[in-house]
Amino acid sequence: MPKKSITVVKVGGAVLEEPSSLAEVLSAFSRISGPKVLVHGGGRRATAVASELGIESVMVQGRRVTPAPMLDVTVMVYAGLVSKQVVANLNCLGVKSIGVCGADMGCILSHKRPVVDVDYGFVGDVEKVDAESLRLLIDGGIVPVVGPITCDKDGQLLNTNADTIASSVACALAEHYDVSLVFCFEKPGVMADPDDESSVFPTIDREKFATLVESGVVNGGMVPKLTNAFAAIDAGVSKVIITKADCLGTNKGTVII
Repeated sequence: MPKKSITVVKVGGAVLEEPSSLAEVLSAFSRISGPKVLVHGGGRRATAVASELGIESVMVQGRRVTPAPMLDVTVMVYAGLVSKQVVANLNCLGVKSIGVCGADMGCILSHKRPVVDVDYGFVGDVEKVDAESLRLLIDGGIVPVVGPITCDKDGQLLNTNADTIASSVACALAEHYDVSLVFCFEKPGVMADPDDESSVFPTIDREKFATLVESGVVNGGMVPKLTNAFAAIDAGVSKVIITKADCLGTNKGTVII
């Protein structure tokens, strides 16, 4: 018996900052047929709130260093403010949704990233996604809206990269569904020139990815995004696309092969 199709969409970047762009992407998300999951970031909002509180934001290779004060900010912003804004808007669009993070239902277990070259503080690396917990919601007709906060086996909350959350959720659900994973942000895909929207790479394979990183064309937050995209493909996710908010639900963008 063929698996039921499901779409996992990760929304981040400037899309979450502007009410108009957020409304656009959530409207497009609401029109996606069949079961779906939305994973959101909110890093720019967290940076802004931290700044207002006098807390410095430090990024290393596209990932946020999270000492204890910054952990409090990320939990408040990701699992609170951004989550409830997204859920409220989706419910207004007729999408019955609920905001969860990895700590809810114990659905995403992680461990604190060990210190190697960089001490990332309270940053989590995903160990396991409990697909059965998410399926309780999905099969009940409820759309999970997943924020990038997880916890370890001792209940310690951890800030976790939202692209990693999206990839890990997609991988776990691939055992039960035919999964398409969409990374949706303010650009139309992976671009050779960040100022030229016509320079989108239609496809990227591992060899090209390595070349683009080495040359510096792909850098910052795009590196973990593509790393997680390839991890999803390896784990049985059928399709991964990186695209722009207004292209959600189409095949436009960069397809990972």
